[in-house]
Amino acid sequence: MIRVMFVCHGNICRSPMAEMILKEMVRRRGIAEQFVIASAATSTEEIWGGRGNPVYPPAEEELERHGIPCEKRQAVQLTRADYAAYDYLIGMDRANLRNMQRMLGGDPAGKLSLLMDFTEAGGEVSDPWYTRRFDAAFRDIWAGCEGLLAHLERSGAL
Repeated sequence: MIRVMFVCHGNICRSPMAEMILKEMVRRRGIAEQFVIASAATSTEEIWGGRGNPVYPPAEEELERHGIPCEKRQAVQLTRADYAAYDYLIGMDRANLRNMQRMLGGDPAGKLSLLMDFTEAGGEVSDPWYTRRFDAAFRDIWAGCEGLLAHLERSGAL
């Protein structure tokens, strides 16, 4: 089983988009049973009274434009227990990565990375909450998920 958790600041835009995109990619390839895929936030900004906000409507709309179903879900925060539970903890930008390292107490097993590290372009997935470019975020996330699957194939995990 390959366990992947995507992480962004609030868990309402980029990380749930990545979660839904990768779930759809592995479903289309017929390998969904080999994966556990989730997402989380580094902040609590979208979590109120123990209840998280749903996927941000423009993010959900962008997924729908590409025929990717968006499961109903609520924002959750990353926990130390997630480090043991997942093989890959993948942030969207460097601030996410710094916060993940702080929250998880480091990265002794080398599980943390940026999504765009799995692409030739590298860099970060810009936050569409601020840029309003959900289309650009989708393209970057799609490329990163394709790159992650290629990495898993090269490594023999698939």
